[in-house]
Parts: sequence; structure tokens; C-alpha cells
Amino acid sequence: MRDNTRPLSPHLQVYRPQITSILSILHRMTGVTLALAALLLTYWLASAAYGPEAFGRAQVLLESWFGRLVLFGFTFSLFYHMCNGIRHLGWDMLWGFDMPRLRITGAIVVITSLSLTVLSWLMAYGHVGKL
Repeated sequence: MRDNTRPLSPHLQVYRPQITSILSILHRMTGVTLALAALLLTYWLASAAYGPEAFGRAQVLLESWFGRLVLFGFTFSLFYHMCNGIRHLGWDMLWGFDMPRLRITGAIVVITSLSLTVLSWLMAYGHVGKL
């Protein structure tokens, strides 16, 4: 008889998370997040077309601390997905598949995404000239 307590194939708990797998999962998550951001943008534009009261409600929602946190997450998702997409273009040209380069480019993608997110928020709220 076969031992049915063993899994048929290795599962997530067997593998140790690696930078490539984590960044791949994050790329997929930011893609889904950007789809949700498109829905929020549609809501905002539709409220502007519907009238001043609807637009005012949308603005209050987006200017709240929770709305700004969501928008910050959407901004990071946009920059991360863009930077990692550029990294994938390098892979399409068969560049950067060795492990040291994978780690370096992964770190560059994360640091660049965070930097662009913070810089864009500083620019949006007029704090860049005051630095």
C-alpha cells in the first residue's frame, strides 16, 4: 500500500523563499493592484462627470488617510510593475539570468520603485523644493 500521508508533489512549505520567487509573486500582486487602481480611477472620473456633489464625496474619500494610503500603494504598484517589466525586457534579450545579476537587478528594482514612489509623492505635495 502507498503511504497517503506524503504530498504528491513538493509544496510551498518545502521550499525556502528566494528573491526571484518573492519578486515574481510581487509582480503578479502589483498587476492585480493596478487593475483595482483602474477601477478606482474610473470611479473618480465618473464622479467628476456626475456632478460636484459626487466629485466632492470622491475627493473626501481619496484625501482621507486611508485613501492616501491606498493611493500610495497604487503608486508603488505602478512603479514596481514598470521597473520589473523593464527587468523582464532584459530577460527577453537573454541578459541577467545568472544568480548574482538576478539578485542585484531585483534589489535595484525594489529600491528604484520605492525611490520613485516617495519622490513622486514629495513632488505631488510640493515638498521637493523645500528639501
